[in-house]
Amino acid sequence: MFAIIGAIVKHKIQVYTSFEAHFKNGGSKMAKKKHKKQNQAIPVLIAIALIMVIGGGALGKVFLSKYSYSKERMDLKEYFKLQEEDDVAIVLQNEHIETKAKLYQGVHYLDFDAVQNLLNDRFYHDVTEQLLLYTTPTEIITTSVGSESYTIGEENIEIGYVTSFYEGETLYVALDYVKNYTNFSYEPYFEPNRMQLTTQWPEKTTAIIGRDTQIRYRGGVKSDILRDVEKGETVTILETFEKWSKVKTYDAFIGFVPNRVLKKEETFTPVVEPGYVEPEYTSLTRDYKINLGWHQVMSVAANDTLTDVVKANSGLNVISPTWFSLSSTDGDIRSIASQSYVDKAHSMGMEVWALIDNFDKDVSTYQTLSKTTSRTNLIQNMMSEVLKYKIDGINVDFEEVSYDAGEPFVQFIRELSIACRKEGIVLSVDNYVPRESTAHYNRKEQGIVADYVIIMGYDEHWGSGGIAGSVASIGFVEDGILQTLEQVPANKVINAVPFYTRVWKTKDGKVTSEALNMETAWNFIKNNGVAMSWSDAAGQNYGEIQKGNTFYQIWMEDKDSIEAKLAVMRKYNIGGVAAWKLGYETPDIWDEIAKYLNS
Repeated sequence: MFAIIGAIVKHKIQVYTSFEAHFKNGGSKMAKKKHKKQNQAIPVLIAIALIMVIGGGALGKVFLSKYSYSKERMDLKEYFKLQEEDDVAIVLQNEHIETKAKLYQGVHYLDFDAVQNLLNDRFYHDVTEQLLLYTTPTEIITTSVGSESYTIGEENIEIGYVTSFYEGETLYVALDYVKNYTNFSYEPYFEPNRMQLTTQWPEKTTAIIGRDTQIRYRGGVKSDILRDVEKGETVTILETFEKWSKVKTYDAFIGFVPNRVLKKEETFTPVVEPGYVEPEYTSLTRDYKINLGWHQVMSVAANDTLTDVVKANSGLNVISPTWFSLSSTDGDIRSIASQSYVDKAHSMGMEVWALIDNFDKDVSTYQTLSKTTSRTNLIQNMMSEVLKYKIDGINVDFEEVSYDAGEPFVQFIRELSIACRKEGIVLSVDNYVPRESTAHYNRKEQGIVADYVIIMGYDEHWGSGGIAGSVASIGFVEDGILQTLEQVPANKVINAVPFYTRVWKTKDGKVTSEALNMETAWNFIKNNGVAMSWSDAAGQNYGEIQKGNTFYQIWMEDKDSIEAKLAVMRKYNIGGVAAWKLGYETPDIWDEIAKYLNS
């Protein structure tokens, strides 16, 4: 366009020059007249040329504005969302996350919640005594907040940096300390502060940059530049679009480059040597099905009832007397253990797994378990009793554990498992049928550190619940087993069945119930003429009767209902059966349990 305009202007200048020379040589009037007309046209042509020049320039500017690459660079602190000078942005795998690390005295730290959520939830923070603990199958590793050392048993190890520190109420833990017990990697970068944090190593695709370019915040020539990328640099391809690809650089920038600069794509699975290998949690899980009965022992004298409560049973191989209870928040316990009881049980071919409960309402479970010194004292007191009486196992029956006591409870189970593993003592833990409200019991961790996880497969409807219904319908039982198996190996799962039945009474709109043993429940049915029939939905015999202004309902636990429950347990090949409580059953129950054990 500019060449055409230049030629037109040049031509008009030449015409004007030739006429001027003609006049100087005395040209004719006609020539002068013609020259005058041409002379008048020159300004018009020049104006047109100028319009074309200006218009062409405008069009060129629009073209350049639309298609030329932006040279604007993004504010990297804004890109990494850094607010404080010691903030460190984190790219976890291939994604920016909101969590920030801290740079303190040249060492990188992560807040405790992030350590648990992103890296390793086995770390435990004792807020009261300001300790940071980590448990292995055999040891408790302890460091005080602000310390530059940690202890394993009696050994104190200096490390030359602070293992952890408080900023306000937030605890920060050194990543290098966490790496002692966790398999992950991190690479820090500076100006601005950022890191690549890697906890997984799946298949990935890389490419070589074919020529110098820039990685941009978004796909498009007008997007801001994050940084220059040189020819030969390797990037990881995250997503590919029509003209641009989303990539990650080695130093934790995630942005876009044109597809045409990507060469030599390669897909592979990284081979990574683990920095830390998790030790094996050995278990004392038996190679046969457990048949456990809980023996409710309320006094020392009640130990003498052992023979009576087991005389009708067939195949009972574990008995669990209710011997121990928390008695103070310092970790003291009440014990009604008996050597003669243990000796008699052993002579009858049964192991003794003594139960400890938290049923004393005056003793806070949270206050007891949240203090390391109290947990240590509790475990020492329990192990002292276990070893003194040659008890074979411990059954932990801590119920109604509050949400804030969840982590201390799990830490207690971890630490207790170390002591039990050392002495060859079986550790079992009682749990409700899984519900969201009891997720803090952390059945998955129990299934790793303990030998057995026992489902208390009853109290689907309970005495103070205000709704009449089965104590343990077949759907309730199967659901409890299935949900537990999602977190715990089948050979470690024991399902407990109820030997009791509730008779429900509805009167004047108020619902109450009474828990009866099987024989008493059958007597109620016979004496009141209650017609019973099998309910497939409940997996039980059900009956109801109206007497005056009182409506009675009963979902019977009997030989038939226990048989149905055992069939579900056989289906999932779990580790055994337990029962609450011995002495409440009818003799024919043991025939069904014997069939289950021999199947």
